[in-house]
Amino acid sequence: MSQYGEHIIMRRSPQSRSGHSRSGQSRSRRAAAVAALAGAAVLLVAGPASAHVTVQPPSVSKDATDQTFAFRVPNEEDNANTVKVEVDFPTDTPIPSALVAPVPGWTDQIQTVKLATPIHTDDGDITDVVSQIVWTGGQITPNHYQDFTVDFGALPDGTDQVVFKALQTYSDGNIVRWIDLQKPGQPEPEHPAPVLKLTSTPAATTSTTVAAPKSDSDSTARALGIAGIVVGVLGAVVGAVLGRRGNGGSGTAAA
Repeated sequence: MSQYGEHIIMRRSPQSRSGHSRSGQSRSRRAAAVAALAGAAVLLVAGPASAHVTVQPPSVSKDATDQTFAFRVPNEEDNANTVKVEVDFPTDTPIPSALVAPVPGWTDQIQTVKLATPIHTDDGDITDVVSQIVWTGGQITPNHYQDFTVDFGALPDGTDQVVFKALQTYSDGNIVRWIDLQKPGQPEPEHPAPVLKLTSTPAATTSTTVAAPKSDSDSTARALGIAGIVVGVLGAVVGAVLGRRGNGGSGTAAA
């Protein structure tokens, strides 16, 4: 039961009610202060965790081709701008081909490496792959982020993830190295490396099998719906005619 309910039921004197009200207000203020501090603590803990450099989207089907990804770089400093972003591509699980989209205000530099073992594709062997992309010339101000977009023509085989490493340079000279790897069963590292998860592709026969009956049932449902509308309209017309006849007959009998 609320405090106000207790006041009414117990019918305390005005002085008692006033003292109890002040006590209740004091407790309310203390509770509000505690809640505010707790909320601030949560924000302080959650803030840095949400400012990682990541790959967007974070996962994709293994057989995806010509897929566009963005390296999302947030600025986690209060008094400095991000002025340089470097992303290193893996060489043990190389990306066969990559195209970099221009970012207004930024200049990109693409480094390539020659593979010891070429990647065989339908369009021929690939001997050189992207090993690093560096963006400079622009700025990411505090409380903002920037997406650096890259199109992957294909994804590497024989792995369920692609791990990149990123370096973020600030205008005050500070460099944040997003290179730590997540270990199974361990807490997330302070500066985790951007990771792209590769998922299995659903079997094509599953969607085909489910789609055919759905189409038939939709056609049947539409046919039944149209038939119901027609029957309803006919019933309304017949009802109106019979109603008029009934009204006319009762009028004659009254006269």
